[in-house]
Amino acid sequence: MRIAIDAMGGDNAPDEIIEGALESIKLLDKGDTLILLGPAEVIESKLGAKNISKFADVIKIVNAPEIIGMDESPVDALRKKRNSSISIMTKLAADGQADAVISAGNTGACVAACQMRMRNIEGVHRPGIAVVFPTFEGPVTMCDVGANISCKPINFYQYAVMASMYSENLLGIKNPRVGIMSIGEEEAKGNEIVKKARELIRSDPKINFIGNIEGRDMFKGKCDVAICDGFVGNVVLKLTEGLVDGLFKVIKHEIKQQSFLLALRFKSVMMKMYQKYDYHEYGGALLLGVNGTSVICHGSSKARTIKNAIMASRKFYNMGINEKIKEYLATTTVKGADE
Repeated sequence: MRIAIDAMGGDNAPDEIIEGALESIKLLDKGDTLILLGPAEVIESKLGAKNISKFADVIKIVNAPEIIGMDESPVDALRKKRNSSISIMTKLAADGQADAVISAGNTGACVAACQMRMRNIEGVHRPGIAVVFPTFEGPVTMCDVGANISCKPINFYQYAVMASMYSENLLGIKNPRVGIMSIGEEEAKGNEIVKKARELIRSDPKINFIGNIEGRDMFKGKCDVAICDGFVGNVVLKLTEGLVDGLFKVIKHEIKQQSFLLALRFKSVMMKMYQKYDYHEYGGALLLGVNGTSVICHGSSKARTIKNAIMASRKFYNMGINEKIKEYLATTTVKGADE
């Protein structure tokens, strides 16, 4: 498998990105290749200090002299910087020279480049970013968390289809329960787009749809898949990250205040708990709906984030979920899908 990695994407690039790629090598299969994209001299300089010659059969460098900043307009940046790592990376995938792409850079630019270069799966209107939330009751997949902030009912429906397949195939959840995020469980709650989307999803009997859910329901075991637009999803994602981090800091502080010995006893338990809810452990979020495998990582990704993203991309690619999504949409007709 050939995995293209944006070496210049993210707050900690290129050092942490390159280190993550190196750490993943021992987990790859024979014949797998990692393609690092960015200014060749920068990547070669970083790799030179790590005796890269012994990894020559695994790592390939593709020169991409331009860099898209995190604050740049996605579409404008792609038009002006055709030699950026994100642009060239997605072109490699479109040309059949890469099986997966990974970036911790500008999310909007990455989503736009995947759509422009790799195109959408046949039948998919807009792709969505799927994130897995680890909860006490089990993993919950949320889609979308940032790719599409202006959704139509058909987008919600297709997110339900794609996220359900993700949940069933990658997480092993049989017939996952799907809920649509709203401001109340009652049928009358939600804006017109959410109401229309709810009826559209309900019209497909193959989706195990449970109706409206509220934000807190995600952590109560009420659903396995939560559907929303990218604006709501991104707010939920960032709020959850901050809340988890803050709670662990408070718990750690309170235990230390009680007893230093007590803190030492709880250290291993706290570490185990933190790792379970730490986004670095999950690598990245899959961009569902594009014609290929695209993993979008957090901007603050570390080496282990990238290593885990590489492993996640291999798993998704080998499951062949894109073909299943294409087949499902081609053989399923729901009332109101064209509205």
